[in-house]
Amino acid sequence: MKRIAECFKSLRSEGKKGLVTFVTAGDPNLESTLDFMRALVRGGTNIIELGVPFSDPMADGPTIQRSSERALSAGTDLKSIFRIVERFRERDKETPVVLMGYVNPFEKMGFKKFASDASRVGVDGVLVVDLPPDESWAQNAALRTTGIDQVFLVAPNSSTSRVKKIGKLASGFVYFVSVKGVTGDKTIAADSIRDQVAAVRASTELPIGLGFGIKTPNNAREAANMSDAIVVGSALVEIIEENRDAKKTEDLLERFVREIRGAIDE
Repeated sequence: MKRIAECFKSLRSEGKKGLVTFVTAGDPNLESTLDFMRALVRGGTNIIELGVPFSDPMADGPTIQRSSERALSAGTDLKSIFRIVERFRERDKETPVVLMGYVNPFEKMGFKKFASDASRVGVDGVLVVDLPPDESWAQNAALRTTGIDQVFLVAPNSSTSRVKKIGKLASGFVYFVSVKGVTGDKTIAADSIRDQVAAVRASTELPIGLGFGIKTPNNAREAANMSDAIVVGSALVEIIEENRDAKKTEDLLERFVREIRGAIDE
């Protein structure tokens, strides 16, 4: 069984919800990214999302935009991210890693080569923000040959037909965007999306990860009550941005994730 599917199976058997955490690869440098990934796992992360830095991250708010700028300035690209994932796998064979980014870097490398190299180093999933299901057949076919899951975003206003189309292509889980807007732009309002999340659940058998706007333990608790996993990103990237000491940043990331983990386990 693939790592993401195994992760959700294990969570269900324990009666727990998943915690997906996001950091931008290469922010502020690649060596720190590896240490941050390990700190996230120590804190209780179930799945790591690594952001692939891009010059025009249109779905991301200012916090993650700045992290992409820092990572690009440090020379981060897909090949260097693969090396980080490969090193991460030397000590962690279980935690799924999903690469989240925009289509240009993947297309530039070539979908088939990307899928082959990503599989070789231990990448488990890919989420391409600006590649809608109608245009994702080439990448989806390449990923399926290597067993890598393709995760898609679902918005609060996504139609039933679109959700079903996504369900046919997606694997691993679907990522429900809990607020209209960009990452870090607003705080989740659980009551306003409860019906939409239920509608998505009725249209797919895949686990639902709920993200965008989850910044506090209370946000996390509310989101976990209606989903299979929550996704936390901007709050973690803010910690990295505000603290230049690498060891202190590791400790703060681990502590924050542990606090979120405790909230969703209540």
